[in-house]
Amino acid sequence: MYTEPKSFNIAPIVIKLGGALLDTPEGGAAFFEHLAGFIALHPIVVLVHGGGKSVDRHLESLGLQSEKRDGIRITPQEHMREIAGVLAGQMNASLVGLLRSRGVNAVGLTLADGGTTTARKTQKFSFDAGRVGEITGGSPQLIQALLRNGCIPVFSSIAMDRGGQLLNINADEAAAAIARLTQARQLVLLTDVAGVKDEAGNIVRTLDRAGVERLTQSGAITGGMLAKVRGALEASEQSGVETLVAGWNDANVLESLQYAGTVKFVGTQFLAIQTAPHAEVVS
Repeated sequence: MYTEPKSFNIAPIVIKLGGALLDTPEGGAAFFEHLAGFIALHPIVVLVHGGGKSVDRHLESLGLQSEKRDGIRITPQEHMREIAGVLAGQMNASLVGLLRSRGVNAVGLTLADGGTTTARKTQKFSFDAGRVGEITGGSPQLIQALLRNGCIPVFSSIAMDRGGQLLNINADEAAAAIARLTQARQLVLLTDVAGVKDEAGNIVRTLDRAGVERLTQSGAITGGMLAKVRGALEASEQSGVETLVAGWNDANVLESLQYAGTVKFVGTQFLAIQTAPHAEVVS
C-alpha cells in the first residue's frame, strides 16, 4: 500500500459536484467564487463531477436514444465516445476554466489517468448495462503528487478497463472511490437538495442504514430522493468516510466543511459504517 511521506499527512476533502450546478455552470457563479475562496484557505481538495443532463441533451441532438433502467444509464459501445466527449471533454474543461479564472490551479483528469483507478464493466446488475463500469482498485499517487505541488485535481467520471476501453462510472461511486483511495477526511456530495427531510419536513442531520430504512418505511423518503439517499449511504459505506449530502446553493455549505468530524450545520451526514468490501489499493 502506498504510504504518504510524513511531511504530507493531511487527508483531502473530496467534493462531488452535481445537479443544476453542472447543467448551467454560469448560474452557479457565486458558488464557484465561494469554492475558490475555500480552496485558497484549504488547498487539500479533490473535485469529482458527473453531468447526466448535458449527456442527455448531446445524445438527443445526435438522434441517439438514451435508455435508463432502475436509474442506470444503459451505455451501448456506440454511445461511449460521445458520453466521454461530454464528460471528460466539454464539462471537465468548462469546470477547470471556471476554477482557473478564479485563481485555482485546477487540473482536469479522467479516473484512469496515472493509474488513479482500475475499473471493469459492472457486474452489479441482473441486466447488461453496456459500458457502465465499476471501480476495482487504484492508487492515490498521482492525486497526492498534484496536491503536494499546489494543484487541485478535477476528475470526470470516465474510467477505462484493463484493455484501455472507456467506461462510464456513476459520479457518486467515483467520488466514493477517490475518497477511499486517498483516505479522505470527508466526502461531500453537492446536489440540488438541502438534505434529507423527516416526516415533519425537517432536515435530518445524521443518518445510518437503520435510519434510512426507518424513513423509507414511514414514507418520508420516496421517489427520486430514495435513489439519492441510497447512493449517499452506499458511498459512505464503500469509502469508509463520513459523507455529507448538501445543496450547492446553500451559502453556508463550504464554510461548514472545516468542521469535518463534528456536528454539521448544513445538509445530512451519512455515518461511515463500512459494510461493503474495499476495492484493492495498489501503489
